[in-house]
Amino acid sequence: MTAIMDGYLAVAAIAADLLGEAAVARRWATPSALPGMSVGALAGHAVHCDDLAHSAGLPTPALPDDVADTVLVLLARLAARRRGMTAVLRALSRAERAPTTITAF
Repeated sequence: MTAIMDGYLAVAAIAADLLGEAAVARRWATPSALPGMSVGALAGHAVHCDDLAHSAGLPTPALPDDVADTVLVLLARLAARRRGMTAVLRALSRAERAPTTITAF
């Protein structure tokens, strides 16, 4: 393993441990100084899972339905802000009228 992979695994384990802490659970629904931080972080993890799998030539692991729903709603909203609602609507419904890209970032 490389140092970066070891670091990634260590940070993932620390994050998993923190999510199990009672203090984190009590504050989970409390507004953050960074609005949407938990949803944004969840989306980041989902995207990084896809990045890792793709770069290794593996299929992207399936996300739980509730996670996928949350992440897709966030990405769709970000894409609509960046590209416009019509572009996103067309990309998701009409391939023949779809723009070249509707990326959220």
